[in-house]
Amino acid sequence: MKKFLINIWAYDYHAKFEVLAEDNALSIEKSILDKLGEKSIKWESTGMYRDIPKRITYEEVINDARPIQYKEVLGVRVATGAPEGR
Repeated sequence: MKKFLINIWAYDYHAKFEVLAEDNALSIEKSILDKLGEKSIKWESTGMYRDIPKRITYEEVINDARPIQYKEVLGVRVATGAPEGR
């Protein structure tokens, strides 16, 4: 099981929370639905509803104290994630 940070934007609201799931879409989806069913999620108004797409994002939470690596892509400095070799 891994810890994932979930971000949901829907209509005029945003929610951000963590779930434990296996590293596959079905398990993450089930964990999100379980969390929504608990009704423990705090929804915040974004104040920006106009034509904004509804979306859900997720990322694995890594408790790693090492600094994030960066690289330059098309002249823009972007984070590439925590170094491997945990």
